[in-house]
Amino acid sequence: MTGLAFLKRVAVSVGLGITMLAGVQASAQSIGVVQSDVLVVNPDLLFAETRLGQRMTDELQAERDALIALNRDLEQQLESEEKALTELRAETSPEEFRRMADSFDRKVQQIREDSERRVRDLERSRSQAPVTFMRIVEPILIEIMRDADAAVILDSRATLLSVDAVDITALAISRVDETIGDTIPPELMRGPQAAPDDTSSGAE
Repeated sequence: MTGLAFLKRVAVSVGLGITMLAGVQASAQSIGVVQSDVLVVNPDLLFAETRLGQRMTDELQAERDALIALNRDLEQQLESEEKALTELRAETSPEEFRRMADSFDRKVQQIREDSERRVRDLERSRSQAPVTFMRIVEPILIEIMRDADAAVILDSRATLLSVDAVDITALAISRVDETIGDTIPPELMRGPQAAPDDTSSGAE
C-alpha cells in the first residue's frame, strides 16, 4: 500500500533588504527629520514592529496552522480508510480488492500532491511578504526621504559605521502605523487556500 507523507511544519520567517551604505552627513532641522544625503532603515524591525507587518505575519501563521491541521485530518482519514480496506481483504475477491486498493492509492497520491502544492504556495507567500510590505510602505519612505532631503535609503544591517541621527527606522514605524495601520490593499490580499479537490472517493 502506498505510504502517507505529509509536511507537518512550514517555517514562517520574514526578512528583507534594500541596498548598502556608503557615507553619511547629518544636521538638525526644524521639521523633525534629520537632514542627510543618506538615510538608513532596519527592514527587519520595520516589518516586525509595524502593525501592518504584524498583521501579515499573523495571517501567514494562521495559514500555516490551518495547513498543519488539514494535513493531520487527512492523514487520520486515510489511515482509517486503509484500515477498513485491509479488513475487507478476507471477504473480497482478489480482483475486486485490487481495484479498491488501486483506487485508494490514487486518492493518496492526489492528496499528497494537493498538500505539497499548498505547502509551496504558502512558502511563496512567506517569501513574497517582505516584498509586498515594502511595496505598500514605499510611498511613506519616499516622503521621509523628501523631508530629509535625502537621495537614498539603505539597509542598516549592511552598515559597518553609521550615525544614529540618520537611522529612520523608528520614524518609519511611526509613520507607517499612523498612515496605513494594518490595512492591506485589497489587490494585495491573499485568498483562502483551496481545499483538496476530492477526498471523498477511495475504498468502497
